[in-house]
Amino acid sequence: MGVPNAGTAPRSGRVADEAFVRALYAEHGGALLRYALHLTGGDRQRAEDLVQETIVRAWRHPEALADRPARPWLFAVARNLAVDSYRARQARPPETAQAALELLPADDDADRTLESWAVADALASLRPDHRRVIIETYYRGCSVAEAAATLGIPPGTVKSRTFYALKALKLALQERGLAP
Repeated sequence: MGVPNAGTAPRSGRVADEAFVRALYAEHGGALLRYALHLTGGDRQRAEDLVQETIVRAWRHPEALADRPARPWLFAVARNLAVDSYRARQARPPETAQAALELLPADDDADRTLESWAVADALASLRPDHRRVIIETYYRGCSVAEAAATLGIPPGTVKSRTFYALKALKLALQERGLAP
């Protein structure tokens, strides 16, 4: 049975296109799906995609079906699409399952870098005397006595400035969404 309007008669508009595709699928869809299932190793979703793309190619190129049986052309197109799909999958790295991704460490330098910039920004927002005492006691790891000697202030002042500087730093970090 020939395919209506398969290139021998000019198609006119959407109705003719729809009739052409419906007739083509009605006549060859079942056989084409069985062949596509064979080509895809039984993967029904990929087979259906192949059939759909094959029918779309026939719709776009009705002249290819003029004066010849449609089924051999459709099977050749399906085979070529399957080969192209296989080659494309071989050319790219295999996809990784979600379980494999969960094994990767969650730490990444980008997050750590962004956090350190935000902390540096919060630290820069402190008063200079509070910033200096935090740098000496926390970043440089100095004791209260060593910080007092470096800053030239009494140890008691280092302790009280550290207390108020930490409160101010916590507030600055909360404003940036980095502290509870």
